[in-house]
Amino acid sequence: MRTPVNGPPKLGRVLPTSDTAGTAVPRPGPGREGAVVAAAFVVCLLGGTVRVEDTLSAPPLAAWLLALVCCAVLPARRRRPLAVLAFTTAAGVAAQPLGLLLSPLVIAPALVAAYACTLHVPGERRAAGAVTLAAVALAGSVPLAGDLSWRDASRMGVVAAAPLVAGLVGHAVRTRRAYLAAVEERARRAEESRELEARRRVAEERVRIARELHDLVAHQITLASAQATVAAHFFDSRPEQTRVSLRELVETTGHALDELRATVGLLRQTGDGDAAAPEGPAPGLARLPDLLESFRRAGLEVAVREEGRARALPPGVDLTAYRIVQEALTNVTKHAAGRGARVGLDWGGGRLTVTVSDDGGAPGGPPALSDRPPGYGLIGMRERAAAVGGELTAGPRPEGGFLVTARLPLPPARDPAAAGAEGRAPGATGTGRTDGGIEGTT
Repeated sequence: MRTPVNGPPKLGRVLPTSDTAGTAVPRPGPGREGAVVAAAFVVCLLGGTVRVEDTLSAPPLAAWLLALVCCAVLPARRRRPLAVLAFTTAAGVAAQPLGLLLSPLVIAPALVAAYACTLHVPGERRAAGAVTLAAVALAGSVPLAGDLSWRDASRMGVVAAAPLVAGLVGHAVRTRRAYLAAVEERARRAEESRELEARRRVAEERVRIARELHDLVAHQITLASAQATVAAHFFDSRPEQTRVSLRELVETTGHALDELRATVGLLRQTGDGDAAAPEGPAPGLARLPDLLESFRRAGLEVAVREEGRARALPPGVDLTAYRIVQEALTNVTKHAAGRGARVGLDWGGGRLTVTVSDDGGAPGGPPALSDRPPGYGLIGMRERAAAVGGELTAGPRPEGGFLVTARLPLPPARDPAAAGAEGRAPGATGTGRTDGGIEGTT
């Protein structure tokens, strides 16, 4: 079943296109473009009505020509911003020789070009230099009309400042668009990384679920298969043994159904707490005697030897040790030709060393399940050991059989008196053989 992955909500802003400067710039529609050109034409034409004596008159033919020529090139200001700025600036310089009063109104197309130049020219310094040069050229053309008066000087300042102000406005818009583009890019990357993290967690959860199902269910199914094999082997020669094996088979399959039901219940849990809580704590070494007894009922002779002083284990390490013993003995039952296994628990060296081995012999008795294909048991045991900071090795023994060795970290040792009060490892009560078949040596 595919788990949906929900990322952050999408930004409502439409992704813009990029200009030659690399800054994200939204592409205006035809209506907006036409409105800008029309506004520049009207303003330029109105500037032609102003006279030196501060009087107004009908716009002359020169004003119409200047407005038409300058506004005709404005639509190309995004593709050729420098060329359009140079053309409109030259047209503004020619305004006074044509008998027009040079003012910010007459050079309105040049102001639009200066604004576009700061938006679309690559490099802020290059754009600022072009706008500054245009301002100097326009202001320097004022003395071409004749002697300078205080009004001419003020007009020079206004004409020079107008393109600079347009350039500053364009720079502010460019900075804001660059900031918004950076925010959108960060949001996009955060969304991608969140989706990747969610997919990674889903994959890890699937592996964990598969490992739990394997450890919880495969053990009982393997025991059931072994008990059925024993019953079939002794069906004719030992009917009483066959009945015992069948009763144990019924119990084993019942346990398998219970554990499968509990595991599926965990998988069906939601975030609302509507599923039932686990019926008991996670298994650990305290349940090792029961585990060994289940294998003995399946016909596997298991001997356990313990060395060193036991310590209280963290829940993760305790569960890992139990699952490794369970899976290793399950593999012995499924694949080994012999019917005997040995489990070792060594508490020395600041770590718990768990060993499970079999002799690989073939004594008399029911046949082993060695013809089954290998599964994921070793992979799961290695993953469990690595998850708690330990390591696991497995391979054939030189004298025959198979050996699994897991080295799991132990918590720091406490005060000896406190450690003695805690008792030995779960399932061991000191030296000698316990009910669970554990031999302890200190």
